[in-house]
Amino acid sequence: MTPCMHLYVLASGSKGNAAVVEGPHGSVLIDCGLSRKRLHERADEVGCNLANVVAVLLTHEHGDHTGGLTVLFNHFGGPVYTTAGTASGRRHLANLPFTLVDHDQTLEVAGMRVRAFPTSHDVCDPMCFRFEVPSPDDPLHPRDAIGWVTDTGFVTDEAIEALYGCRILGIEANHDPRMLASGPYPAFLKARVAGDTGHLSNDQAAQVLPDLVTSDTETIVALHLSQENNRPSLAVRALAAAVGAEPANTTFTEARTPDGLLTVCASAQDRPLVVW
Repeated sequence: MTPCMHLYVLASGSKGNAAVVEGPHGSVLIDCGLSRKRLHERADEVGCNLANVVAVLLTHEHGDHTGGLTVLFNHFGGPVYTTAGTASGRRHLANLPFTLVDHDQTLEVAGMRVRAFPTSHDVCDPMCFRFEVPSPDDPLHPRDAIGWVTDTGFVTDEAIEALYGCRILGIEANHDPRMLASGPYPAFLKARVAGDTGHLSNDQAAQVLPDLVTSDTETIVALHLSQENNRPSLAVRALAAAVGAEPANTTFTEARTPDGLLTVCASAQDRPLVVW
């Protein structure tokens, strides 16, 4: 694939989520769980120009994904796409002027084809996305592709189909099962996180990688790591083992395959990450 898109993960975790996919003709913001000030601070850190954002995609209604939306609407005139279930899922969202889409819809935005697909989370109608830059000569093989899946208890069949062969794959690796089991959460919350409408564990994400990764895949990014029930090194270690990658540093927070063609890394709550 020819890199035509860039991914900026501005924050990823239980305290606020936001990412930008930069395409050939503008950028798209995925979720807005940060304050406007923090969003711009994170973007400035990595040279991401938020003035180029032409649309917002909202995955679901939880506050760590929507906390900055009300202020965003005061400063942003473009469409904010989400499902009807998400738009009505919280009182503070009910009167916002969303552009409603189905969770299996395809959009044309900023020179990218954006394909939505359903996820499995304890909300009304969640979705995540595959971004493609179409090839004018071969519609079946895009010039570039980025996959994004987070906040899901398992990887749906639709997600597996949509995420196959992306150059950049962002996939949830929320918790280490052993840390979750022995950690501070009450029993009901442990059951929620580990359930089919909760969050993917490191092991679950690793298990699905053989169905998603191809020779076109260059970077795997672990998303939405729990600060209480995970560590970047544990997430990277699990994902790296599934694709034959080896430690790229002494802390095992990055890994690469022996041929150097595939990198595994982890996003964070408190610092942005860029993947070109």
